[in-house]
Amino acid sequence: MRALISVFDKTGVVEFAKNLEKLNVEIVSTGGTKRLLEKNDVKVIGISEITSFPECLDGRVKTLHPMVHAGILAKRDSTEHMNQLKNLNVDTIDLVVVNLYPFKETILKEGVSFEEIIENIDIGGPTMLRSAAKNFNDVYTVVDPEDYNKVIEDLTNETKSKDFKFDLATKVFEHTSSYDAMIFNYLRNKKNSDILPKKFTVTYEKVMDLRYGENPHQKACFYKEMSNLKGSIVNAVKLHGKELSFNNINDINAALKVLKEFNEPTVVGLKHANPCGVATNSDIYLAYKKAYEADPISIFGGIIASNREIDERIANDINKIFIEIVIAPGFSEKALEILKQKKNIRLLELENIMEKPTEDKFDMKKVHGGLLVQEIDRELYNDLKVVTNRIPTKQEMVDMKFAWKVVKIIKSNGIVIAKNNATQGVGPGQVNRIWASQNAIRQSNSSLKGSVIASDAFFPFADSIEEAFKAGITAIIQPGGSIRDNEVVAKANEYGIAMVFTNMRHFSH
Repeated sequence: MRALISVFDKTGVVEFAKNLEKLNVEIVSTGGTKRLLEKNDVKVIGISEITSFPECLDGRVKTLHPMVHAGILAKRDSTEHMNQLKNLNVDTIDLVVVNLYPFKETILKEGVSFEEIIENIDIGGPTMLRSAAKNFNDVYTVVDPEDYNKVIEDLTNETKSKDFKFDLATKVFEHTSSYDAMIFNYLRNKKNSDILPKKFTVTYEKVMDLRYGENPHQKACFYKEMSNLKGSIVNAVKLHGKELSFNNINDINAALKVLKEFNEPTVVGLKHANPCGVATNSDIYLAYKKAYEADPISIFGGIIASNREIDERIANDINKIFIEIVIAPGFSEKALEILKQKKNIRLLELENIMEKPTEDKFDMKKVHGGLLVQEIDRELYNDLKVVTNRIPTKQEMVDMKFAWKVVKIIKSNGIVIAKNNATQGVGPGQVNRIWASQNAIRQSNSSLKGSVIASDAFFPFADSIEEAFKAGITAIIQPGGSIRDNEVVAKANEYGIAMVFTNMRHFSH
């Protein structure tokens, strides 16, 4: 039996090779792997002795040779194949142990050159792996060092496991397809192309298994992208509390999307992927108070996200209620001491929490039998145009811009009412805009006199304007674009409400 070993990650390879030697397996190797094995007294045949051709081009060409691939691909139960090997003086290769140049690790390095990245695209490795995996009936294919001991156990058994070889081959194609997808996505992003490709291939790496999905009967796990997305939930560090659930991760992501719209000190209270309270203030504690007071009922069992450090004042207030998660760029020592008094609360620290990801270009939604892919909604508005007789006051304009940032994120149909840089009412996910408006108004805990309202899409009728007037709302921001815009604007003029068009819709389904 002959094994070909050529690995970049040399974890456990010396011990594995020595165990193969004990089973009388002949070992062929290349480059650095060969030198390491020889240094540790493993008898090795150099690849050039097999191919009668030197390794060349700085190691780019080592194993790309018929003497290698014929030995891997020959069907052992085919008399014709075996006779051809004999006539060509080719020996079989029965075990291929290869892992690839570290392309992922290379592209994540700070300051790495394009030339270095290209040199870390492995060619010979994937070729050998695919050859061996195709011929899994006859060849063991090992791409993961964690499988070394399993291979030794299988070789030791008198009855070899065909299922095991099949599993190894499956892992190889999983690995090489992911590897190719990383290369494709890197090169596409390098060109900075926003064009959606004809073939859409993405790859993710498992972070952890989850207890269950949205519901206890659904299996689930969490995957991360093969890129260094600063400010992403995948980079958050858990300082305290239970493991995160499927719903926790989804809600944290939603909270971060809202938070990233603001540079000012901001706190977001969120429940079931929709904000229930958002506020900004020069004092982060006052921002927390205003966000909490916006909806003290819905925040129960929800998430608190802050783009400034959580201090002792905020921690004391949070401990008075039931909160699942607090995520922030940091926690004061005293705040941690206070919050850790609750065993189950999850405390997450996320550096660069305000950074908006630029590498993450696409938003994806799985549908039955397909995938919807779109660019991420990074814009806020095209321009702001006052369309009513009354021009909004300076404070109304500030509040409208604030409300517009929040309504961009909530589920459609969405309405947000705001005043003094804090939400007063949120009406998300309704099947019509009047219900969204009414729900947002009903939710408010205080007088809405002087508040503003933001709508993620145009008002199809003037009924929502009437509801806004009854509630004391004095200014409205919306995209415009309805065939009834004239009626809507006329109703706003009738009530003395200022209205601004953004000429940009923000549906979020």
